[in-house]
Amino acid sequence: MMHNKTFSELANLLQKAIKQSFPEAKLTIKDIYDQIGKPPNPKMGHFAFPCFPLAKSFKMSPAAIAQKIADNIEENNLLESYQAQGPYLNVFVSPLFLGEHVLLDILEGGYFQKVIFENAPKTMIEFSQPNTHKELHVGHMRNLCLGNAIVLLHQYCNHKTIPVTYPGDSGTHVAKCLWYLKNHNEDPLPETDKGAWLGTLYTRATAKLEEELGTNKETNNRVQLGEILQQLKKEEGEFYDLWKKTREWSLELMKDAYDWAGVNFERWFFESEEDHSSVELAQELHKKGTLVESEGAIGIDLKEDKLGFCILIKSDGNGNYATKDISLAKKKFEEYQIEKSIYVVDDRQAHHFNQIFKTLEKMGFEQSKNCFHLKYNVVELPDGAMSSRKGNIVPLMSLLTSMEKAIKEQYLNQYLGEWDQKEIDETAKMVANGAIKYGMVRVDNNRKIVFDMKEWLKLDGETGPYLQYVYARIQSLIQKVGLPEYQTSFDWSVLEKDQEKNLMIQLALFNSTVEMACQQYKTSALCSYLYDLGKLYNSFYAECSVAKAETEKLKQARLFLSASVAKVMEKGLSLLGIPCPKRM
Repeated sequence: MMHNKTFSELANLLQKAIKQSFPEAKLTIKDIYDQIGKPPNPKMGHFAFPCFPLAKSFKMSPAAIAQKIADNIEENNLLESYQAQGPYLNVFVSPLFLGEHVLLDILEGGYFQKVIFENAPKTMIEFSQPNTHKELHVGHMRNLCLGNAIVLLHQYCNHKTIPVTYPGDSGTHVAKCLWYLKNHNEDPLPETDKGAWLGTLYTRATAKLEEELGTNKETNNRVQLGEILQQLKKEEGEFYDLWKKTREWSLELMKDAYDWAGVNFERWFFESEEDHSSVELAQELHKKGTLVESEGAIGIDLKEDKLGFCILIKSDGNGNYATKDISLAKKKFEEYQIEKSIYVVDDRQAHHFNQIFKTLEKMGFEQSKNCFHLKYNVVELPDGAMSSRKGNIVPLMSLLTSMEKAIKEQYLNQYLGEWDQKEIDETAKMVANGAIKYGMVRVDNNRKIVFDMKEWLKLDGETGPYLQYVYARIQSLIQKVGLPEYQTSFDWSVLEKDQEKNLMIQLALFNSTVEMACQQYKTSALCSYLYDLGKLYNSFYAECSVAKAETEKLKQARLFLSASVAKVMEKGLSLLGIPCPKRM
């Protein structure tokens, strides 16, 4: 969709000039719209149209084509100036046009209602797959924050989007935790935070089992773990009852984390739900000849696809992760009639999902082509990787508490007496929210993240609190000076300084940036845009006085410009799941 008014008007103007210059030209407005970009230096122009693609058709050098098009541009109120520079036609858009078609649209809200994609596919996005009976830690937040931002971007871009989660509530890790809780735990049951406490038992269970490897207790331990897994499979017995009770503790912990993050799921799938149905599906596929037997196991041979042998029924007759993911993939499409399924899972599972999607294809499942693994790299601490098994993690809920405490001590307690305690508490929560979420989504998906609370809480530099502060600063300015009513006939030409024009151009690019971030699953693109917007506003704020502007009209125009920046900053941060405090 050509939702960018500035680009579409510019494309229309350029098409007329190209037709005038080259009557045989068959470029559509959409062709031209898609080619418009930004020069590397804003002093060269606000936007640029490259003429390389036209050289072959018109049998002229790109530079000559650019000059000829420039010579045939009609008089208009869109462009302030334009010139051919080598193979590019560079243009400066008039502040009058930007004010009328960008700022007013933002201020009145229509800018955020554009149709970005028409007929977007109904999409299910699965993210946040933590294991029960383990403690949530800061590493889980990258998946949660990235997945939620991808959901919000899709929803803004007109996708019917279904966010779902898939907790791992069965398997050996559960058996280990229950084994330790029943046989070795000496701690009293805590009254609160049972889920986090349960996670510490898993770490102790792992250490205990490793300690007893090679001793006369090892065989007995293996037998007990096997018995626990059998009870869970049959859904009966004391360990099954204990599993149901302790599972709820873990789910409460997850829900607390999701409430803090403002994340909602339309459907909770559970790994335990797929245990029986997935094995039955694999058995049916075996009978049909889709699966084959190899060394006692049953699966599908993917060697021709360089994916090895995908086991779906182990030699003991049980399924595995692949078995469950095959079953779950079918369930998603059949239950919800979706057209696309996105899995937000770290890149260590790339081979697994390649096997899953290829197996679905060989099963004859037509929707396999609409399954997509959105990979990302892991989160580490400054001293290396985290591991629940080893216990070297930063527990999530205690981290959130310490972050909010640090924010109050560093920034907000100075307002005690001026602000009530409720506002201080809520603001601390919002700033911590912004620090974690921005830190988790600003880095390219392919790069590791090193979590550093001190760096992420800074009010200068590329952080969530920095951008929240830009928004709060504008709110303070508007409250102090007062925002007049919007005037559709306002003379925006008074905004003639470079800082003002650069801000307006940045605002005009918001929807285009969101479109690209959604298409490419690149939250980092939106983060970079918002950081640039924040820097541009601070430059404007330092160079262009608002309260003491030379004229009343200029003062009003700068207030409108500031209010537009605040609205775009608020909307942009909201698409990353980040709230904006009104003051900081």
